[in-house]
Amino acid sequence: MSFEKIKSYCNSLTKYGRLVTREVSIGDIPLGGKNPIRIQSMTTTDTMNTIATVEQSIRMINAGCEYVRITAPSLKEAENLRNIKDELRRRGYNAPLIADIHFTPNAAELAARIVEKVRVNPGNYVDKKKFQTIEYTDAEYHEELERIRERFTPLVKICKEYGTAMRIGTNHGSLSDRIMSRYGDTPLGMVESALEFLRICEDENYHSIVLSMKASNTQVMVQAYRLLIAKMHEEGMNYPLHLGVTEAGDGEDGRIKSAVGIGTLLEDGIGDTIRVSLTEEPEFESPVAISLASRYANREMHKPITEVDESPKNPFNYERRKSFEVAGIGGTTVPKVFADFSSTAIQKYDELKEIGYSYDAVTDKWNIADTACDFLFLGSNDLPFDAPTNLKLVYTFEKWNSFENKMKGFPYFNLLESYINSPAKSFVLNFVELNSLSTFSSQLSTIANDKTVVLVITTNNLHGMADQRRIFFELIKQQIKNPVVLKRSYSNQEEETRLYASTDLGALLLDGFGDGVWLESNLSKNFINRTLFGILQACRTRISKTEYISCPSCGRTLFDLVEVTNKIRKRTEHLKGVKIAVMGCIVNGPGEMADADYGYVGSGVGKITLYRGKEVLKRNIGSENALDELIGLIKEDGNWVEAPKI
Repeated sequence: MSFEKIKSYCNSLTKYGRLVTREVSIGDIPLGGKNPIRIQSMTTTDTMNTIATVEQSIRMINAGCEYVRITAPSLKEAENLRNIKDELRRRGYNAPLIADIHFTPNAAELAARIVEKVRVNPGNYVDKKKFQTIEYTDAEYHEELERIRERFTPLVKICKEYGTAMRIGTNHGSLSDRIMSRYGDTPLGMVESALEFLRICEDENYHSIVLSMKASNTQVMVQAYRLLIAKMHEEGMNYPLHLGVTEAGDGEDGRIKSAVGIGTLLEDGIGDTIRVSLTEEPEFESPVAISLASRYANREMHKPITEVDESPKNPFNYERRKSFEVAGIGGTTVPKVFADFSSTAIQKYDELKEIGYSYDAVTDKWNIADTACDFLFLGSNDLPFDAPTNLKLVYTFEKWNSFENKMKGFPYFNLLESYINSPAKSFVLNFVELNSLSTFSSQLSTIANDKTVVLVITTNNLHGMADQRRIFFELIKQQIKNPVVLKRSYSNQEEETRLYASTDLGALLLDGFGDGVWLESNLSKNFINRTLFGILQACRTRISKTEYISCPSCGRTLFDLVEVTNKIRKRTEHLKGVKIAVMGCIVNGPGEMADADYGYVGSGVGKITLYRGKEVLKRNIGSENALDELIGLIKEDGNWVEAPKI
């Protein structure tokens, strides 16, 4: 497959437009085609508790949820979907219901006769996952596919007969041993897992299908969706897509991670329905999804961006853009974080606490947090005290040029021409602003070999991510390898700024674009700093804190996920770079352990199984001792440090 063919996964890399998909009827709310992006969520109640499930569903619907998904792990839960549906209809709520099925084909077949849509996971609907590596001959592999066809076809026929839609939803964490043996733990494996089931549906002339490629790793998730679209185009398919980052977590981290993954695809017009998976009450998910989706209502009206016929970047693999290093930016260094105090004069030491620097007057030393920014843009303001040694100061050119000691900081040139024509420049580091207009200036090539220049790219285009991406395409085309800082400006409130910045910066970082991040906003400096570090963490480009891979809970969950996640976070949040998965049951639990250092998985009521990666270390231990046992494992591996005293 040639990645240069940009239509292999989206309509255009420069002009916004929704990817055209076929329309699928789901109750009275059709999906795909020219319909708006639909919003959905999932209940967390016991499916056998009819009233609790109905009342939670109503809260979700009132929060903007259009489709309600409910787990049905066995026949009894599938049968009770009828009671839930009847009670919702009796109360005047007609939202389509979706049955979520894992492991139990008979439950799916029953549910398909009751609800408007069923979700099956190809990784565990027929196959079993025991983390075994099995070598298959082509003939043996074909035999396994025929076994899947035999087990899956009855559900397809029932859905076709009852007019029930189906989501074939691949999860990175639950790929079957068979798929893993042939394709590995890869986006291609995820895609092929779904296509095997999809081809069976097409053979039965059944097309009411939605597809998803969900992962907790945003890089894997985005690559898998893009590859799925490319594969569908090769086979003449255009099924609608359900977007989601699974096990995103809670709070601002969960929102940032969801926006990075989902927003990256939305920016290219990809996605027909969204589920934001937060480890919170489900009614909190829909407002986040609505904020993400509503941003594209008028996106087609953006200013034109210079078209590109070929992409110089493979969209199906992560590879960081090659750049040379300038004063700690670019090259192989982690992306740097900027703080902007150009509109706020700093008066006291304490003001730098918001960006990770705490001054101890007794010892006359700075305490530096793991999330301390790297550069401080002061504009034309002064810093009334000596800065921490590892915090670099940046000034407007005019301010910098007024200093007798030019090593006091570094200059910022807001025009390429200003830098080129300037009689004074830093011999170490110069920041030069670049936008889509100056990118196509004949003067751009003059900085190509200037090992003191770091570019700061800006945009005022409504389709800003694509506008900035186009700048990177031109830099690659002209073989300009100066480091690049991504700079964006927002005037929104906290929630929208968090989601929009995560989308715009995250989409570029996931493609390997960007050596630094800079956010202009009137919001608090602490919020901006947290957001930027959170985006880098969600993109896996700079790890600065403990990462929690936490599922959003559902009726299968065997403990209070929110409470337990908070307890684990409280004891372990100081462990920089350690990834801990907190899973309510075995559906995705063992699989997602592959993307975490340690796993805490519900294995029964009051019982927890602990993992190191994919390996089970302790089975069925009492929940009252499980957290201490987990910490013991971390200590045993030498990954524990004591929390700093505040």
